[in-house]
Amino acid sequence: MKRRHQLIAVALLLQIPLFAYPILRLCQWLDMDSIQTALVFVPLFFSQIVAKLYLRRANNGPIFWLRRAADLWLGISPLLLCILVAAELPVALNWITASAAAHTLIGIAAALTAYSILNAYSPSVVEIKLTSTKLKSTLRFAQITDVHIGSRSSAFLRRVMDQVNSLDIDFLCITGDFIDAPAISEHSLSALRTCAVPIYFSIGNHERYEDLDAILERLKRLGVTVLRSRTTTQGEVQLIGVDDADNPLQVERELATLNIDSNRFVLLLYHRPRGLRAAAEAGVDLMISGHTHNGQIVPFNFVVRRVFEKTVGLFQEGLTRLYVSPGTGTWGPVMRLGSRGEVTLFEILPVVNAR
Repeated sequence: MKRRHQLIAVALLLQIPLFAYPILRLCQWLDMDSIQTALVFVPLFFSQIVAKLYLRRANNGPIFWLRRAADLWLGISPLLLCILVAAELPVALNWITASAAAHTLIGIAAALTAYSILNAYSPSVVEIKLTSTKLKSTLRFAQITDVHIGSRSSAFLRRVMDQVNSLDIDFLCITGDFIDAPAISEHSLSALRTCAVPIYFSIGNHERYEDLDAILERLKRLGVTVLRSRTTTQGEVQLIGVDDADNPLQVERELATLNIDSNRFVLLLYHRPRGLRAAAEAGVDLMISGHTHNGQIVPFNFVVRRVFEKTVGLFQEGLTRLYVSPGTGTWGPVMRLGSRGEVTLFEILPVVNAR
């Protein structure tokens, strides 16, 4: 409860630099009167409070699009803030008029927003090729993560599944944050039924924040195998799913309770990119994660790098590899700037053990 209050306090403090200063400054530079300023300021400043408290359960209809507009402003505001701060000195030195600066900043922000939305629309297929002495035949599987249905629509999920279904794979892994809103219907997730290969799922932090038990029941009815700190086998592969947790020792703690089959290729699904050393000590061959979004929108990539040592790409500890996906969808604003969504295609080639 104390941590929750701290997070709320931080969020309220961020309202001032993100939503008060840019709006009021631009209104001043545009020479708007008090009534015009209030008409712009009030809905934008309070948009996040209204969206998070009163619109969270809106998954369709006009209210959904109102929440989507609030999310879009959440993505635009940090871009606008950075550009505005950079423009303060030229305006102060009279290198450019305040009105011209305001119009220029709005134009730049609009262009960046348009690009960011297009960039978030369809993820790329990214191929990762590895080798293993444990395999007798080539292993191909896909990973999607941080799809964020709720922030994203069922139409987006259908596009993602079309990409997945175009790949020649043995199975699909979903490493958490598949859903980020309450009461997402089974119908909204029905694109999962189009998948011709087994689907394995481990939970992320957003499933924990929402109606977790109901989410898992819906996924099971759609044919998804949910791995909650347990193992299963698929051919030459042992798959392990570990529940997401804030505890940095979660991977170490949970793997200690499981039987690792060292004769199989061991694949660990864990939402956040932590616990690589513990995975290596347990004999995991490949760990796949997401969570970071690679920052999703500049300048948040700099913040993410301060929190997570491994934010995106391939890492290695001993014989164990970790791949951190930048995510498939987007949380909040449907925008990506300085990052790219992906469907990850893994191809693990067998090699002869030299011993």
